Amino acid sequence: MGEDLSNGWNAVADAFAARRAAHPIGRSVVRDWAASLPAGGSIVDVGAGSGEPLAAALVADGFGLWAIDAAPAMVAAFRRHLPDVPVRCEAAERSDFFGRSFDGALAVGLVFLLPADTQRVLIPALARALKPGGRLLFSAPASSCVWDDLMTGRRSRSLGEAAYGRLLAEAGLDLVATPVDDGGNHYFAARKGRG
Repeated sequence: MGEDLSNGWNAVADAFAARRAAHPIGRSVVRDWAASLPAGGSIVDVGAGSGEPLAAALVADGFGLWAIDAAPAMVAAFRRHLPDVPVRCEAAERSDFFGRSFDGALAVGLVFLLPADTQRVLIPALARALKPGGRLLFSAPASSCVWDDLMTGRRSRSLGEAAYGRLLAEAGLDLVATPVDDGGNHYFAARKGRG
């Protein structure tokens, strides 16, 4: 059996997609963030899952969307929900992000699932995928912590706000906000310099 690049999410994709579609937590934070992008701007949704509710909201709001998820079952569900959105089945840290640059990059519920070293690779890669002035939004607990994910049983880890701030700065991004959604989930919103 090959390496599971989805970190256990392919095995629980159906249960997760059903749960996520029923609970639109985070949608208002994502829409507020997207309002800072150019109207109709381009967004890459990394760790897009089934597309519900976040990708669907961005498409409904008129943004051009591209999506990436490492779980084949999630990608299949995404294609059923949003058949006109380009989606790739690949690990975020190995992606070339469609060989293009975006106005925004979104990674909700992904970064903290990855090993610390992989997070340190992914954040600069997301920064490189942004156009000058582009915006990044990702979720992770504000405190440095480690826990076992309830759905997959796999280890999750947040590097914490100070470490994420350093990683963003090293990648040429300015941390501009740290919103919290109605479910208590913490986000990091950053902007790429124009120079």
